[in-house]
Amino acid sequence: MSWDAEFTQYFDRCADSMRFTAYLLCGNHHEAEDVVQAAFLKLYLAGPKLVQREGLDAYLRRIVVRTFLAERRRVRWRREKLSEALPEVPVGAGLSEDKLVVWRALSTVPARQRAVLVLRYWHDLGVEETAAALQCSVGTVKSNASRGLKTLRQKLGPTFGELWQEVSPNA
Repeated sequence: MSWDAEFTQYFDRCADSMRFTAYLLCGNHHEAEDVVQAAFLKLYLAGPKLVQREGLDAYLRRIVVRTFLAERRRVRWRREKLSEALPEVPVGAGLSEDKLVVWRALSTVPARQRAVLVLRYWHDLGVEETAAALQCSVGTVKSNASRGLKTLRQKLGPTFGELWQEVSPNA
């Protein structure tokens, strides 16, 4: 099968999942679309050189996260300011009220910490896998996860204690 056909099938299979991952990272649909488009372009260009195709999901997820982080560093001066208006709600995500509140709080966590939280708790990656995806040390992942969870706890308040015990029993 040619790379074009293989890429088309792969895109059809996982584009929605990557869009939602990017949306969790970015906090808005437009930026998420840009991140995913750039990530798929990078994957498409690298595809013919890739020997192993089994790890494409992890490789693409890594590209999405790294593209998001690079974009955050590049346009730091353009970053949106916090306002009283609520952020966009994921369309069709079927979020309960608790999940929506957690999602909104997640959008206030710094980008690197948010990337760690999304990979660790949304994609259920281990510490080592998350470190590999972000090309950082295991200690950096642990400290960013700890700081990110602390920030979320502060934003959410004491009423979400039971939820956090389910998500992070050791925290």
